[in-house]
Amino acid sequence: MRMFVRIMKIAPAICLPVLLSFIIPSAFPVDQGGDNVAQGGDNTLTKAEKKAGWKLLFDGKTIAGWRTYKHAIDDSWEVVDGQLHCKQTGVEHRADLITEEQYSSFELSFDWKVDKGANSGVLYHVLETHDHPFETGPEYQLIDDLGYPGKLEDWQKSGSDYAMHPPLKIASNPQGEYNHSRIVVNGDHVEHWLNGVKVVSFKAWDAEWQQLKMKGKWKDHVDYGNARTGGIDLQDHGGGVWFKNVKIRQL
Repeated sequence: MRMFVRIMKIAPAICLPVLLSFIIPSAFPVDQGGDNVAQGGDNTLTKAEKKAGWKLLFDGKTIAGWRTYKHAIDDSWEVVDGQLHCKQTGVEHRADLITEEQYSSFELSFDWKVDKGANSGVLYHVLETHDHPFETGPEYQLIDDLGYPGKLEDWQKSGSDYAMHPPLKIASNPQGEYNHSRIVVNGDHVEHWLNGVKVVSFKAWDAEWQQLKMKGKWKDHVDYGNARTGGIDLQDHGGGVWFKNVKIRQL
């Protein structure tokens, strides 16, 4: 007891937090690095989520509810240990995956990670009227922000509204670590969330949006971003991207 008192007199600032960490562990919460973290296992819905109208888009076992864009031949997508994986190697035919259902206003929640140097995206309001999904659907960018082999513009970084609205901050985890993302589309109001941070917020189709479109990458793509309803699209841009816990609720 004398030794305990002596230590406390010498270094109370060190001992007190250590003691409290054992006595009251909840006094030091750990940031989980995400928002709306599911309480159940991967690729499941809690009772609260079901009641709120959430629907799984990936069951962790099959690609039921998805097909390739324009029914193209592919051998790049596979399901591995409860994860939807787009392969980087050993692929002869590449294609995006698109939902069989279409969505207008929605909240999409998903976990994702990329391999070193990988680049992908999640598109929405995609129509199958053109050769490529990006010709109609806006894209939530997924990329290895630190290890991509080339200089990235801000509008190319993770969480951006690709080639339109850059993220307010870089909130992605390093390659190989999962991130949690949300896309909220409610009429013309759009939000991109990444690991609990709102990184993009804009109003679609207004004068500012039209100006960004006409002066940037999409100026020659007249149908880009115009659709109010369309499919959710997972981009195959050379592979190296993984998904799980993909779920949606209509607003």
